Amino acid sequence: MISISAALAGFFLGASLIIAIGAQNAFILRQGLLRSHVFILCLICAVSDAALIAAGVAGLGTLVAHSPTLLLVVTLGGAIFLGSYAVIAFRRALRPGAMQAGSPQVMGLKAAVATCLTFTFLNPHVYLDMVVLIGSLSAAYSGTDRIAYGLGAAAASFVWFFGLGYGARLLQPIFSKPAAWRVLDVIIGVVMGLLAISLAVHFLEVS
Repeated sequence: MISISAALAGFFLGASLIIAIGAQNAFILRQGLLRSHVFILCLICAVSDAALIAAGVAGLGTLVAHSPTLLLVVTLGGAIFLGSYAVIAFRRALRPGAMQAGSPQVMGLKAAVATCLTFTFLNPHVYLDMVVLIGSLSAAYSGTDRIAYGLGAAAASFVWFFGLGYGARLLQPIFSKPAAWRVLDVIIGVVMGLLAISLAVHFLEVS
């Protein structure tokens, strides 16, 4: 029988790691406001987290923790990508537009999926949090309890990303004005820029 307490422990740990201002959440928020490819992007984020959590619970966390080269490559790639996206966000802030159908700000599906995957897998913290941390803490459980723990953590990702993506439309009245988009893009640019700098500094310190 699936342990409810183990599932809840996994759920709350997963939620605490996911609910934070970060590149992936900022991207999903923006796409949700635009009502652009929301379902597929939320699904990609949630399924990706679930796959990483499953790998961690299955024991991959130990391998990742002892693979500094992998984390270095991901860190450098993430710094470059986040820095580039920060520049794009600041450029958008200089030319904001009200949200409307057919807006040039809306990404095509392929570009949106590629960007979403990049935000997900070029973030070294996702490996440390979803694979190493959740994986190592799952060792406190065994059998079906361990499975329940992993399922609970994965469920938190589904609840959060779909809630964020579809809940963003509640803010649409505010984002009917170009000034609101300017503020959002400046915030996104700052978040992405700071994350890029932190990853670059970490890369220089450990390389």
